[in-house]
Amino acid sequence: MNPKLRRFLIVLAALAAVFFVLAINANAKLIKIYQERQSPVISDRNQKVMLIRTNSLGYYALYSDSIPESFSKLLIAKEDKYFYFHKGLNPISSLQALGTKIGLSSREGSSTLTQQLAKILLSQENQRSAQNKLVEFFYALSLEMFSSKEQILEMYCNSIYLGNQLQGLATASQAYFAVSPENLTTAQISQILATINSPTQNNPASENNIAKAKIVQTALNLDDPNFLESKQASNNLKLFIQNNLAVLELQKYLKDINSSQVLTIDQEINDKAREIIDRNISLLKTQKAKNAAAVILYFPNNEIISLIGSPDPFSYAQGYQINMLDKPRQIGSTIKPFLYLKAFQKGMRPYTLIDDREYKYQSTGNYSLYPRNYDYKYHGEMTAHFALSNSINVPAVKTLEFYGLPEFQDFLTKDLEFTPYQPIETYQMGIALGALEMSLMDLSSYFTIFPNQGTLKNLTLFKDGKVNNDFFKYKNKEISPPEFVELVNKILNDRKTGVDQFGAGSSLNLSASNYALKTGTSHDYTDSWIIGYTPDFLVGVWVGNADNTATQGLSGQMGAGLIWGELMNLMLASKYNHKTEFDFQNIKEYQGKNGTEFGLANDNFNQAQDIIKNQDKALILHPHDLDIFVFDKNARINLEAKKEVNWKINGDNFAFGNNITFTPKKDGRYQITAISSDQTETISVDFVSR
Repeated sequence: MNPKLRRFLIVLAALAAVFFVLAINANAKLIKIYQERQSPVISDRNQKVMLIRTNSLGYYALYSDSIPESFSKLLIAKEDKYFYFHKGLNPISSLQALGTKIGLSSREGSSTLTQQLAKILLSQENQRSAQNKLVEFFYALSLEMFSSKEQILEMYCNSIYLGNQLQGLATASQAYFAVSPENLTTAQISQILATINSPTQNNPASENNIAKAKIVQTALNLDDPNFLESKQASNNLKLFIQNNLAVLELQKYLKDINSSQVLTIDQEINDKAREIIDRNISLLKTQKAKNAAAVILYFPNNEIISLIGSPDPFSYAQGYQINMLDKPRQIGSTIKPFLYLKAFQKGMRPYTLIDDREYKYQSTGNYSLYPRNYDYKYHGEMTAHFALSNSINVPAVKTLEFYGLPEFQDFLTKDLEFTPYQPIETYQMGIALGALEMSLMDLSSYFTIFPNQGTLKNLTLFKDGKVNNDFFKYKNKEISPPEFVELVNKILNDRKTGVDQFGAGSSLNLSASNYALKTGTSHDYTDSWIIGYTPDFLVGVWVGNADNTATQGLSGQMGAGLIWGELMNLMLASKYNHKTEFDFQNIKEYQGKNGTEFGLANDNFNQAQDIIKNQDKALILHPHDLDIFVFDKNARINLEAKKEVNWKINGDNFAFGNNITFTPKKDGRYQITAISSDQTETISVDFVSR
């Protein structure tokens, strides 16, 4: 072979190899850019698209792998009728474009669909130099070499900008026309085709679009006058963008998420839950409750099925822009199951007797607490079972006293890792009366220990659990042995005992039997709570006002209970209800003086029954040490004792009995002594003139 020819062929082969490698790299680069520009999609657990995030260009780009033939045929006819015959460059169109520049032709553009795709992916739409055109041609050729025509057409249809932050056919179809691409009419296709050359001025939401679409139809011999008016397209666009903003409840979780994610949310359940809340809050507004929130969790993995922080997060009604799932509010009696749980671990039982009467607790700062019940009455001796079932306050305070205030504070802050709104010490015994503030998310999370046999698990919002770490800090943490959790579940599951306070016709009484619940009402009816659960799922509801104003007498039952009942029925009818029964394997029945009661195997029944009574060493029930009374001509007080005693006033014998009246003769301090056969107690009280 001729040496020169040989050298020429070697150089040619080397150049071809270099070109081939460069073309491979160019194609790979474009494919990577294309893939990276697909919008992150947030889907629910059933793969239903919940929202589309904007891509790196700030566009909504929902890709479709199936381009309707009705669209592709008309697109090719308008933009590149020789698409299936060229290899990236159409020589005839290029010559016509050159003729236009020198005045011999009137063709507006010469780029093939492949060149347009390369231009879009290289972000060179507004940089029309000869050098850029040459680069675009090389990239277009690389696409043609390594991608099929169908792939190129799909990439083009998914990449074309169509105005108003909308990239791609599928996105524009949904945003402008509220339909998927396969359901576009010929008129609507014409409106999209009219957008391509001037997406800012001629998109379907602009007034120019229909006129341009008519020109397209004339050029393509089409006849469909049923165009969508720009006003309707604009309304559809606003709704699309609104729906694809991170909704109120998800904003903080999705803030730094730049990839597609599948959530544990069930969008259908979530939509129905919001409708239930919106409808009921409209009724509750008559009782001055304007806001509500709800969370639904699915076990055993604490998956978040629904998050509702507002009846309508896109409304500007009062407080509707605030996510009330995360706002700390006084939790009322919802704290009580945790109190009894810890007391059961220390030796109390559901059959333990507690005397519901007036007690005095001295707090820091010379503040005296006299616990009162919801109905402002004292009910005498009762079991812990009855007290918790009917949410009676005074026995809850006695239960906290029994377990120990410092110990319960440690349980909250160390075991549950709860961060209080104020220093935990400031709440004192008021913790038992619901003074503690928590958010609905925190409270619901802590309540999962009851259906999860005493284990506090991480809440789950993302199917990829790695995303959870910044927001849901718990792993698997045993809070209580299962047998004590069973005692609490047994009480909260008992709706018959709760009839005394809640009534037989309550919205809290459902058709199912395998559920438990606890209501809560904060001071002055400001917050209405209910947390209820089955072994399969949990529903937590808060009702109140975002501005922290009081409602008009809405208790947990009458406020949150209305919403909770509907949400529970929604879940009971769903696939998440497996009708799992509570596990009560460690519970044993005992016969007490009030009938059949329950505790744990190997209980010392008599000891556990009187464990609170034996702790209470007080002989004088009323008055309390250092009580202060007003002195006037009608001043008198009752002297009450546990049993018949001899009473002494300032050391002098006064009377015998367990309930007598004392009338002071003058103001000042009086020393009161009660003496029984085995006990003596002395207190002091003051009578002060006005």
